[in-house]
Amino acid sequence: MSTMTIDYPDFLPALTNQSVAEFEQESRLALAMKMYELGRWSSGQAARVAGIPRARFLLECPRFKVSTVSWDDEEIEAEFAD
Repeated sequence: MSTMTIDYPDFLPALTNQSVAEFEQESRLALAMKMYELGRWSSGQAARVAGIPRARFLLECPRFKVSTVSWDDEEIEAEFAD
């Protein structure tokens, strides 16, 4: 697996009232959420990057205001048709 390094100011974890480990974990999760929201990664791929099980990733979606499903108008109409 490749790695990516992101430099950030030392004060950011304290600013968010988090330890360095908590800040970095939440940052990985935020990146994964955004890529999932954009449709670039599947939920499984995003969960793997975040380092959490897929089910937990999906349960975290509401906290980031990310929908776990993406239906177009036709799919919604078909779901609620009589």
